[in-house]
Amino acid sequence: MFFDFRKIENLHILLWLLKDICWAADLKWLGTFMILPTISVAIWLTWKMRKSYSELMHNLAVILWILANSTWMIGEFFFEDGTRPLALIFFGSGLIILFIFYGQQLVLKFRSN
Repeated sequence: MFFDFRKIENLHILLWLLKDICWAADLKWLGTFMILPTISVAIWLTWKMRKSYSELMHNLAVILWILANSTWMIGEFFFEDGTRPLALIFFGSGLIILFIFYGQQLVLKFRSN
């Protein structure tokens, strides 16, 4: 199970890199298409790891990061870079999730001492 899961995680990195290479190379339609497999694999990984609170929180942040990154890319491709404010909301939401997670971890550490 772990080995197969690692293969999917590595595939996810490949998909994400392909999407971002399309962005950098100005391959608008291919880059836009690559959002779907990239976000789909991120959601699948999150679902599979949902029983671990730490993995769940980090994977949710990754999903938001991909959404932010994709929103920004689409804005540059099709909307004269007009989607950055929406991308910032996704980026900020991911940060908030991780701040909450690490804040909880800090509180738990101090309570146990």
